Amino acid sequence: MLGFLPRKTSLYRLAFIPKSAQQKTPSGNHLNNERLEYLGDAVLDAIVANHLFMRYPEGDEGFMTKLRARIVKRKNLDYLATKIGIPAFIDRGITTGSKSKHIYGNALEALVGAIYLDRGFGCAKKFFERKILKRHIDLVLVAQKDPDYKSRIIEWTQKNSVEITFESKEEHLSGSKAPSFVSVILLNEEAKGTGRGDSKKEAEQQASKAALKSIHTV
Repeated sequence: MLGFLPRKTSLYRLAFIPKSAQQKTPSGNHLNNERLEYLGDAVLDAIVANHLFMRYPEGDEGFMTKLRARIVKRKNLDYLATKIGIPAFIDRGITTGSKSKHIYGNALEALVGAIYLDRGFGCAKKFFERKILKRHIDLVLVAQKDPDYKSRIIEWTQKNSVEITFESKEEHLSGSKAPSFVSVILLNEEAKGTGRGDSKKEAEQQASKAALKSIHTV
């Protein structure tokens, strides 16, 4: 599952102990994966944010935030945990009736937390990217679920190795006090879409929609 040998195996055992099956130590303390889950949640956010930042050099904050939210949402983490075999570890110690909602996704977060403590951020990042992101997540499909045209054109250019450039500027139309914006999208230095709007963001959205139509994806 991991692709490497753990050093502190106790961390990994703890990652697969949900609160519903927590164990009690001789001193009376309860052992479960809640603390590792808390840590793994933060590490996972950083891993996915870094991955999206590097993959989408033209992606704005809104686009990357939406994509990250879809990847790390609880329902998706449950699915990913199942794909890499986590239920086999969880199901050994719990009865069906004691399973809580999102138990597998929580364990995946706890596992990431365990890897981080055991081997550091770099190893946790390599694990999630190699074993999960590249094998079980289609970023093209994730982005296409979004009606955000800019997100979709950026994803299309990534998939097809096309260079994308946004050229946006402010316009002052005669008779209007409020500025307007115009944006042109260049694909491999060729203009493919123009859009206008009351804001730069709206203009880029309209330009992206026009560009998608020009490449027959809308």
